[in-house]
Amino acid sequence: MAAENPVESLQKEATCPVCLEYFTEPVILECGHNLCRACISQCWDGSATAASCPQGRQTVQQGNLRPNRQLANMVEIAKQLSLQAAKGTGGDGVCGKHQEALELFCEEDQTPICVVCDRSRAHRAHMVVPIQKAAQEYKPKIQTQLKTLRAEREKLLGLKVTGEGKSQEYLKQTQTERQKIVSEFQQLRQFLKEQERLLLAQLEKLDEEIVRIRNENVNKLSEQISHLSELISELEGKCQKPASEFLQDVRSTLSRCEKRKLQQPEEISPELGEQVSGFSQKTIALLEALRKFKGT
Repeated sequence: MAAENPVESLQKEATCPVCLEYFTEPVILECGHNLCRACISQCWDGSATAASCPQGRQTVQQGNLRPNRQLANMVEIAKQLSLQAAKGTGGDGVCGKHQEALELFCEEDQTPICVVCDRSRAHRAHMVVPIQKAAQEYKPKIQTQLKTLRAEREKLLGLKVTGEGKSQEYLKQTQTERQKIVSEFQQLRQFLKEQERLLLAQLEKLDEEIVRIRNENVNKLSEQISHLSELISELEGKCQKPASEFLQDVRSTLSRCEKRKLQQPEEISPELGEQVSGFSQKTIALLEALRKFKGT
């Protein structure tokens, strides 16, 4: 039978038989047993001065409790040795409470524990397995999840790359369209400005022609009206005179009246009217084109 590990033996000797943890303020009883001061204090009943020792059932007097400083020192040495042993063997860590190697795994609490924790009340009824065995059981499950997560990450990375590629492609297209629109509208503005200038110039010429014809007609009509007014005044005055005066040069007067010719004013040519109508049609076409463009 293999000899027990000296460190483990020392750990057992440094463990309280009541709380199953390292001694805390150990005291020695009359019977020779050692307990934590807190553990033996739990045995006192109110103001009782004596209690039964949990180890040997002997009666223990309160006044006979003596601190066991040697045992307390030994407990500290056992803790240090356990810590060094855990570090020297490359253990899975050290218990923060007991400074023991975390060699066990509590299934209920899902946490690594040390051998002292295993003997404590907190884990005494729990399912505990060696930590390496627990790691071997959980590692395939973790690796399966790791494989799934990596596959999902790769899928998402692929979607990210694809999405960025499409976005860049669309951005290039929109940039190209933006340049086209700017260029086309610049040309359109130049074209419209030139067309506006030409149309206004044509309208200006048309206005001048209409005004010229109007002025000429007004002048001619004004002259004829003035001549007719003078002739009417002459005839009206002649009619008011006595017969002897009325008949003087009457034949000459009638001859002048009969030979008079009414000069018709110059009419606006149909071509000029067509030009005016043509501009009206151009305006209607322009408004229709703008309406369609706004709708688009």
